[in-house]
Amino acid sequence: MKKAFGLTLVFVMFLLVPVFAQDLPRRPVATYSIVARDSVTGEIGVAVQSHWFSVGSVVSWAEAGVGAVATQSFVEVSYGPLGLALMRAGKTAPEALKALLAIDPHPEVRQVAMVDKFGNVAVHTGEKCIAEAGHIKGAQFSVQANLMEKNTVWEAMAQAYRTAKGDLVDRLMAALEAAQAEGGDIRGKQSAAILVVPGVSHGEPWKERVIDLRVEDHPEPLKELKRLIRIHRAYEHMNKGDEYFARGDIQNALKEYAAARQFDPENLEIIYWQAVTMVGAGKVDDALPLFKEVFAKDLHWLDLTPRLPRSGLLPDNPDLLKKILSVAPQK
Repeated sequence: MKKAFGLTLVFVMFLLVPVFAQDLPRRPVATYSIVARDSVTGEIGVAVQSHWFSVGSVVSWAEAGVGAVATQSFVEVSYGPLGLALMRAGKTAPEALKALLAIDPHPEVRQVAMVDKFGNVAVHTGEKCIAEAGHIKGAQFSVQANLMEKNTVWEAMAQAYRTAKGDLVDRLMAALEAAQAEGGDIRGKQSAAILVVPGVSHGEPWKERVIDLRVEDHPEPLKELKRLIRIHRAYEHMNKGDEYFARGDIQNALKEYAAARQFDPENLEIIYWQAVTMVGAGKVDDALPLFKEVFAKDLHWLDLTPRLPRSGLLPDNPDLLKKILSVAPQK
């Protein structure tokens, strides 16, 4: 076992040499970010905001059952995938970061943070990161920032994360919002991202993203990211509702669709499928006002409805179908 681990580590370190031999980036990805592990659920996450296009594609990295990485400042992107590779091979976050910094020819301009699946945290702010730059390492989290308006940004982030209520997504967002409220990036705002993965992998990577959202370019990236999170939560309930519906559990499906609408009450998709499910539960009269609302706003849903009986999503009952379609506005 030790020999296999040693060979894996040697191979990973061999890959690092040509990566770090590249020229230094010319522009810094000035950023504030947070990496964290939820001590209750084991979920691992990273969130970031920057005055830089598509910051999430550069800074934020996470893998279920492994850890999370934020790599920024004069960014060396390979800290993300290689940091995860080292943690996947059994290194702790501090060991992984130490190994990468040791062979980086320009550690003085890097700002990198890592958290592993056990909650071990490591963070580095090079002495040549553009001021204001700094970090705070806390219990199973780290906040870090560079090129900020004030040197109080990372303290505000840490305090917000420690005191925020809700799940890991809520707490990560609280840290980002606190950074912006404290002044944020001295150049302004442009993009943001949030990525949360489970603390344990079950070998099904297509299921192992709790949330993965990016705002690539927006005048208010955090507000937009928060809106997307709200919609994401609505569709989480929609997906659960669909699962119940497929199993014939109509009552729980209805509960999930109703919960989805609480998060996104104007979403016609949610309203429509809630109505369809209500018909399946025999609540036709309760469903008709919902169909009427959807049809009045978009007649495409009216055109879709006659197709559903063939797929088993509505009863194959011409009189029932006629009743549903009758609530539509006259064309």
